Parts: sequence; C-alpha cells; structure tokens
Amino acid sequence: MARDEEARVGGDEVRSRIPQLRLDELLEELQARIDAARGTRDRVHSLLEVVLSVGRELDLTQVLRRIVEAAAVLVDARYAALGVIGPDGETLSQFLTVGLSEQEIERIGPYPTGRGLLGELIRRPEPLRLADLSEHPSSYGCPVHHPVMRAFLGVPVRVREEVFGNLYLTDKRSGEEFDTDDESVISTLAVAAGVAIDNARLYEEAQRQQRWLGTSAEITRGLLSGGSRSEVVELIARRAREITGAELSDVSVPVPGAGTMRVELALGGDAAGRLGLEVPLEGTLAGEACVQGTPAATVDLAGDPRFPAGPWRYDGLGPAVAVPLGRAGGPVDGVLLLARRTAEAAFTDREIAPLLGFADQAALALELAERRRDAEQLVMLEDRDRIARDLHDLAIQRLFATGMTLQSAARLIDHAGASDRVLRAVGDLDETIKIIRSTIFGLRAREEEGVQGLRSRVVRVAEEAQAALGFPPRLSMEGLLDTDVSAELADHVVAVLGEALSNAARHAHAKRVEVVLQATGSQVVLTVQDDGVGIAEQGRRSGLRNLAERAESLGGAFGLVSPESGGTRVVWSVPLVH
Repeated sequence: MARDEEARVGGDEVRSRIPQLRLDELLEELQARIDAARGTRDRVHSLLEVVLSVGRELDLTQVLRRIVEAAAVLVDARYAALGVIGPDGETLSQFLTVGLSEQEIERIGPYPTGRGLLGELIRRPEPLRLADLSEHPSSYGCPVHHPVMRAFLGVPVRVREEVFGNLYLTDKRSGEEFDTDDESVISTLAVAAGVAIDNARLYEEAQRQQRWLGTSAEITRGLLSGGSRSEVVELIARRAREITGAELSDVSVPVPGAGTMRVELALGGDAAGRLGLEVPLEGTLAGEACVQGTPAATVDLAGDPRFPAGPWRYDGLGPAVAVPLGRAGGPVDGVLLLARRTAEAAFTDREIAPLLGFADQAALALELAERRRDAEQLVMLEDRDRIARDLHDLAIQRLFATGMTLQSAARLIDHAGASDRVLRAVGDLDETIKIIRSTIFGLRAREEEGVQGLRSRVVRVAEEAQAALGFPPRLSMEGLLDTDVSAELADHVVAVLGEALSNAARHAHAKRVEVVLQATGSQVVLTVQDDGVGIAEQGRRSGLRNLAERAESLGGAFGLVSPESGGTRVVWSVPLVH
C-alpha cells in the first residue's frame, strides 16, 4: 500500500510539471519573438532616421558619403563602398569607401574602375548576395595589401529609372552572412538614396546655373566696357574653373603652320611650368578639341592612352574636358582645358553645355579684340597719313628753303672757316630732308600695303605678355623702326621679345619688366630688364640659349648680365644690314 501511494504521488508531480515546462517553452518563444520584433522595430527606426538624415542633405558629395556610412551601420558591415557609374555606363568614375583608413587606401593603390565582381552589378543591375565573394566566377581576386573579404552584398542605386551607381558591402562584424533582411534594408536605403541624390543634383544644377548666369553677365560687362582680349579670356578661364571645381584651367592657342598649340594662359597647379609650353595637336585632349571643333572629354587625363603626347604629364589628374573657343562654323581660336583631380566626378553633359556658351563669349571677346585692333590700326594709319602730309608740306619745304638761304649766304661769307660751317649745315639739312622723305615713304608704303609695322607688333607682344606677367611691361622705342628695320629682321626682333618676356614670366618672378627697342644708324638693339630672382636657375639659362644662336646667325651679339640692383638684363643686338 505504501509503495502504491508513493507511485501515485510521483505520477501526479510529473503530470503537474509538464504544463509548467510547456509554459516555459512558450514564454521563451514569446520572448524570442518579442526580441525579434523589437530588433526589427529598432532597425526600421534606424532606417527611417537614415532616410531622413540623407534626405536633408543638399550637397551631393555629402549625400553620397552619408549613404555609404548609413549602409554600413544598418547591416553591421565592416566595409562599405559606393561606386558611381561613369558617362560610358561601363566603368566607375567615382568610388567612396568606409572602413579603410587613408594609409590602407594608399597602400592598396588606385580605386577600382568597375571590373570583375564590381562590374557584375554594372552589367546586371540586380541585388547580389554571396557567402564568399572569391568563389564567384567574375571575381578577379584582391590587390596586394587589400584586406581579405568574404561575405558580399551588392545593391544598385537608381535615380529616375537610371542606374546611378552601386552599393557594395562586405564582412558583417558578427561573422555571419548577409541575409534577406539585410538585402531588404539596403534595397530600401537604395530607393531613398536615389531620391536624395536626385534632389541634391537638382539643387546643385540650380546653383550652378545661377553662377553661370552671373558669370555670363560679368563677362558681357567686360566685353561692353572695352576689356582687352587677355582680360576677358582670363575671366572666362578663372570663372569656369571655380564653377566646375577644376584643379587647373588652361587656354591654348594654335601656332600657325607648326601643328602645335601654345599654352597662353594657365591657372592652378604648376601654372608657371605650363605657361608658354607648346603641345602637339595630335595625341592631346586640347589638340583633339581644336582639330574636331567639338568638346573632348576623358575620365582619366593622366592615364588615357588616346592622349599620351606632350612634354609634361598630368600626374594626379583624372576627369578633364577641352572646349574649343570659336564661333560656330568658324576657325578655332583657342581651347579651354579644365581638369579635376583623380577620383573626382567626371564632367557631365550638364556641365559641358554651359561651357559651350562660355566658348561663344570667348570667341566674341576674341572677335571684338580683333575689331578693336583693326580700328586702332585704321586710326594709326590715318594719323600716319596726316603726319606724312605735314612733314612733306611743312617740314621739308621749310628745311629746303632754309638750306637754299644758307647756301646763298655762304657765297657772301669771306671767312673760310665760317663758310665751311655754313656749307656743312646745308649738308646736314639735306641729310635731314632725306631721312624725313624716307620716313614719309615708309609711312605711306605700309598704309598702302596694309603691313603692320615693327612698332605696333612690339606693342602687341607686350600687351599679350601682360596676362602671363601679371602686370604690363614698360615699353620704350627709339629710332626709325618701321623704315630702317627690314621685314625679315623685324620677325626676329618680335620672336626674341616674345621669348624674353616668356622667360621673365616663367622664371624671373619679377614685379617689373622694362623693354627698350632702339634702331640706330647701324644696328637694332633690344633690351629686356627685370627685377626678378636673377639667372641662377639652369632652366632659365637653357631657355635663353636660342636667343644667342639667333643673334649669332644674324651677325649680332647677345648679352646676359645681372645688375648690382638685382634681376636680369638681356641685350640682343644685330646689324641693320647683314
């Protein structure tokens, strides 16, 4: 009996514990579901906060940076990146990363361009989730010094049905694989990111258009106020660089008959090293724009195999665009080159279109400058004609009459010495009349032939050098430069002056440059003096070597000295008859 009673009591206790165990299991399951729901709620809240945070940004660069950082946080990824697809639709033009330090990025090397696994999403813009990215057929492996990555999640980012770029995430910090929830969260973020990117681009475009309009008005005022060609072109290049965020802005002009282009204006970077350089038309971005007469662009100026030519390379430069400066259907007067640093955004059609408007304004500036030069030339020719008439009708006649009077008076002078002096004075008057007649002939001959005299050519060279020097050089001319100096010799003088001023602009770092051009009875002498750093630089000496060779070939001399007051004095002289 006792045993039966014990067995009955034990069975009752077991039966009473079964409901308790089931209740514990249900409570644990309920707690797990509550935790899961709470986790889902927290993730949804985090996603909403991220969407609001990203949507508040209007700066495109900040928007992209926030998207990458938010994606890494939402799925607890160790590494995250956003690749922006370039204009060609096949490669990445921009790559933003999270999880790598600056030192690690520098050791890894250049950013990827969209080959291999990263390009898989470009070719097939659909979410891609992998347990081990190295096992995918498109994986090429990682570069040296690149951290090892396993789990992978890629999601495209669309802006108005157009794939803007891709989000790439690797390695969850927990060591687990990315699951469907992670994919859903990043896909949702990608939709919100597309809206935020579109808003930022619209805002950026509106701001850019406003700046373009303001700059166009500024350029128009410069044209109407009679600004010089160099001033207007520099304003265009400077404003274009500021608005597009370019690292450098150069204006190059074609060299007639040489197949090259000369850098007339350089802003940003090593401006002094580029100024005055001649680059070939073939194999350069600016040359292609000049030959084709249409804008030419690249996403990697330093490494583009189409443009390997030139005496210098574009180290550290990536996206670039060259825009021809010239009227529609007319010849190209110059090329505006803009370049950004490596890994920055490529130039889009929205940015290039306003540059074409700038090109029209630049062409107008060049045309107006040419018309002003023609008007000034006409005024000068008319003034020459007036001077020639006055010299012929007044000066020569009076000198001739004075000479006749002195010659007649000489016969009445008994003193031999006095008579000789009077006769010498008559000879001097005759020589003076010959010089004046030669001057009159030179003035009228150049007017009739339409030939530009040496004086006006020298003035033009000095004006063009103002942009490179940053100030106008002081100019002084003496003697019969337009009559005694032959056309061939005048070409040499103009070339030497241009080279001397270019060297002063590139190497002297001067604040003052003086130019003196003299035509004596036997030679023409050109002196260019600056208050710069002197002639210690080897590069400057080599740049002046051709001046000496040119003087020697003409039977002249070349001198290069450093005055006690500092700076450099260049003296170039050749005989008038050689």
